[in-house]
Amino acid sequence: QVQLVEYGGGLVQAGGSLRLSCVASGSIFSINALGWYRQAPGKQRELVARISSGGSTNYADSVKGRFTISRDNTKKTVALQMNSLKPEDTAVYYCNLVTPKQSSWGQGTQVTVSS
Repeated sequence: QVQLVEYGGGLVQAGGSLRLSCVASGSIFSINALGWYRQAPGKQRELVARISSGGSTNYADSVKGRFTISRDNTKKTVALQMNSLKPEDTAVYYCNLVTPKQSSWGQGTQVTVSS
C-alpha cells in the first residue's frame, strides 16, 4: 500500500509563491514518475508537472517558466515550487506516484490565489 501526503497549500496573493511537498511511504520498490495535478471547481483534473525516474520533466503550458518540479529519490519526496502565482492557479493540487504496478494519489491540498 502506498500513501502520499501533500503539504504546503494555502492562500496567497497574486504574484506570490508557494511550495508544495509530497511525501510517499509504503511498499515502494521502483518509481516510474512523480507528478502534480490540479483540479479547479467545475473542471477536470489536469497535469501541472511531471518528473520521470531519469529526471526529465514536463509542464503544462500554463505554468512553464513559473513552476518547478523536483524530486528526492532517497526521501521519496516530490516538490513543486510555484512562483508568480495567478488567480487561475487556484485549485486543489494532487500528488501522483506511478510505479510499474500502480498509480497512487494523495488527498490533495488547496491552493487559493487572490487577485
